[in-house]
Amino acid sequence: MGNPNKMSRNEKLRHDRLTFYKDDIEQIDKLLAEFLRLSGAKCALLIDKEGHLVTKRGELRTIDIDTISALVAGSFAATKEMARLLGEEEFTAMYHQGERDNIQLGLVGDRTLLTILFDDRTTVGMVRLYANETAKKLADIYRASQERHGDDPGLGEAYGQDAKKSLDKLFD
Repeated sequence: MGNPNKMSRNEKLRHDRLTFYKDDIEQIDKLLAEFLRLSGAKCALLIDKEGHLVTKRGELRTIDIDTISALVAGSFAATKEMARLLGEEEFTAMYHQGERDNIQLGLVGDRTLLTILFDDRTTVGMVRLYANETAKKLADIYRASQERHGDDPGLGEAYGQDAKKSLDKLFD
């Protein structure tokens, strides 16, 4: 993967497109389950930066996953803008403390947000320690997947050219 600031439009689109394959999700799920076991957290969600759930592990109770995913992504986007205003490129982690429940958000690989729900069965220190290690391992999974599956998990250049020709023919 190259520098997103120096990529062509097509390269940037391929870089930003988040594609996970079955073997990737299986590895990610095992990693999240191990994180929960070690940290004592209740739940771990992996959400893309657009607010779509990638995968989840742990106790979910009656949480509306779609809504929480969208709110996490929106919150992180707002925090990124706050960081920019303060002269930072971005903040990579956020923590919200509630009366009963807490939430830790962390950016992973510039593409996903590791969202951890926990209560007083553990501490924010334990969650952060294991979340940092988990984030590094997740980034390794992303890199390995990118190398295995290449830069273009889509239909390919030829498909795009054929589709354009068909559309041109249709409107001629």
